[in-house]
Amino acid sequence: MGVKKSRALSNTVVYIIMTIMALIIIYPVFYALCGSLKTNLQLMSGESLLPTTWEFQNFIEVWKKANFAQYTFNSLFICFFSTLGAVLLSSLTAFCIERCDFPGRKFVKNLYLMTMFIALGAVTLRPLYTLAVNVGIQNSLWPIILITIGAQGSNVFLVSKFIAGLPKELDEAAIIDGCGPFRLFWQVLLPLLKPIISVVALFQFRVAWNDYITSSVFTMTTPQLRPLTVGIVQLKYGASAAAEYHLMMAGAAISIIPMLLVYLLCNRYFVDGVTAGSVKG
Repeated sequence: MGVKKSRALSNTVVYIIMTIMALIIIYPVFYALCGSLKTNLQLMSGESLLPTTWEFQNFIEVWKKANFAQYTFNSLFICFFSTLGAVLLSSLTAFCIERCDFPGRKFVKNLYLMTMFIALGAVTLRPLYTLAVNVGIQNSLWPIILITIGAQGSNVFLVSKFIAGLPKELDEAAIIDGCGPFRLFWQVLLPLLKPIISVVALFQFRVAWNDYITSSVFTMTTPQLRPLTVGIVQLKYGASAAAEYHLMMAGAAISIIPMLLVYLLCNRYFVDGVTAGSVKG
């Protein structure tokens, strides 16, 4: 009985901690959704968390006022090519590290994975912008895409651990059948990497979708190229220079929808990838 009571008590403590953590994570989203349905006066007064009147016209006003159709297209454009580039780069790099034999392979692997612990942040924005100007791509979305694709250390780590768990007999059988390195990757290993690639794609989509600093710097002189994250902040002030936080909340609520849809579509693969990666790694 003592063991059962101790186990029940520990489970209760775990559930309480998990519930508290879930509430802390969910509360900002719930607050934004409630704020998006309030008037600015209700939101600033802070009388209640729930709206007293449901102002659905906030979403219509935001969509028309902030050019959200263009901003949404820009965000989706960035996320699509950033996610595609990250998946290709991380999977090909992990394949070379784990399956290709070349001099200095372990050194290159450790050197590449060291980037997981390096975060220069905003310090690099000035030289990156100067480089984009010198190349002549500063007035496009490609600098943002290329920057978000870079520094794939964590993604390479995930994919390489997954590949390391795959039997090398697959490679040997494919080579006997006449497969070269590229065919081995595309036709044999890549289909088996779907779970972990889904994890990488979801993480990369989230990073690209939520990026603000880089997008703000590179679209400062080209407002038509702003993604949603930058466009939402511009909603703070209206024509009368009065703070319109209710519109910001409505814009934030709209921007949450694509991320939720992507997660719902990739949820099964995401869970499979995390579980498989934890076992194989």
